[in-house]
Amino acid sequence: MATQIGRDARTGRYIPVREAKRRKSTAIVETIKPKGGKKKK
Repeated sequence: MATQIGRDARTGRYIPVREAKRRKSTAIVETIKPKGGKKKK
């Protein structure tokens, strides 16, 4: 499952996703995919 985080475009600091969606001109919402793939047994 992918995780979303908000980031301020000016400072680069992480902010809540709700805040980033509200401030579209100065913030972005990043979607981060999980790192590893499926593990074989």
